[in-house]
Amino acid sequence: MSVIYSTLTSVINKISDEFHKSFLFTFIFTILGFIENQWVNSYFKRFYPSENFLNFLNKNEILKNHIFNPLIVLFLFALFLLLSMSKPSDSLVITLILAFAGFFIGSAILPRHFLNNNLKNIVEFERRDIYSIGFCLILISIVFFFVSIASVGGIPLLKPSIRYLLKPILTMPVFLIIPGTCLIASAYLKDFQDKKITRSQARFRFLFLLFIDCAFLLLLGYRTPLLAAFLIIIIIGFYGNIVSLWEVVIGAVIGIGAIIGIGYFRSLGEMTITSSTSPLYSLQSRADFTLHVLNLLDFLGGNFGLTHGHMLVSSIPGSDLGPRMMVGKLIAWRTEVTVTPTLIGQMVVDFGKVGVLIGMLLLGFILGIGFKIMQKTKNYFYIGIYSLILTYTILGIETGILDIQVLIYFVIAVFIYLIDIKNTRN
Repeated sequence: MSVIYSTLTSVINKISDEFHKSFLFTFIFTILGFIENQWVNSYFKRFYPSENFLNFLNKNEILKNHIFNPLIVLFLFALFLLLSMSKPSDSLVITLILAFAGFFIGSAILPRHFLNNNLKNIVEFERRDIYSIGFCLILISIVFFFVSIASVGGIPLLKPSIRYLLKPILTMPVFLIIPGTCLIASAYLKDFQDKKITRSQARFRFLFLLFIDCAFLLLLGYRTPLLAAFLIIIIIGFYGNIVSLWEVVIGAVIGIGAIIGIGYFRSLGEMTITSSTSPLYSLQSRADFTLHVLNLLDFLGGNFGLTHGHMLVSSIPGSDLGPRMMVGKLIAWRTEVTVTPTLIGQMVVDFGKVGVLIGMLLLGFILGIGFKIMQKTKNYFYIGIYSLILTYTILGIETGILDIQVLIYFVIAVFIYLIDIKNTRN
């Protein structure tokens, strides 16, 4: 395995080096270096609040040390369910209790029995390798961005109707910009930890990465991947001491406000609500619909499941129906629509209540182990990989963890964590 990794990273490093030597990238990085220097030495920086702004937040131990604890998934899942204007069925209540209990045991209890020895034997990654992999992923993403807009003859943000003409086989590689951003941000965090760059430089580079994500993902008309990029940057920045706690809290408030505002004005534009309707209505109706879907899936799945893994397998490219289209077929016999099944929808349809308990326990354990390693080592790579899987778990509260690339991220994380557990037991 190490031979494969060494060969792969050697090739990727060469590709990254060649691009960085090219005139185009030399010119781009020279300009960025100049802008960064102006940013770092800007007179107006002194008017920005200091790290100790709203210092009372730092006195709250839960916020300071556990704001991105895996248990935030249960908090946000419960909040999403409470937004719904209808009640879950009695059967679904039992399923949810099993889901929450399984996740709590997996994330808060089981990790206590692992990785309690010296963590010096964990897998270490070279900063250069991580940066080069991230850089190449972003390059691939940009190439497929232009291929995608060429295939539909326009930019979806400017012509919303053509967004539905985008082909998943072309847009899926565009989303590689998310893990690419994660890896490059982690590499910059390593530079900051090694005192090769200042905190101001690191913050500028994080903002620039987020700007790149906004530029490409918004032009395609996608909001969820953009939210993923935002969350990843925030989590890496917070645990790397690049982003302050008050910025996280205010960012969360602004983000929630933006979600409510965008949904409200979009609904007004589509004439699905009136101006006298509560701004929360669009969010509530979305939660209500998703809970209704989950009620139906829970009824179909029963105790031991209906599809027995077929929905999970349908995530593989080339399947007749994608997992969310499969949900549409199951609940309404409509294969031309995609329906989000929540975090546990796939689990209950495939394997029933038993599957939900085991699935959420495993998911909680993965996040719990990742959180423990990250907190103990403060290693730049483990901060990055935890931010990646936590972000997609949070987003999966509504959409489910069903995209093949996201499943691959989790498989890679599990593989690395298992090696770490094995190494620390020797």
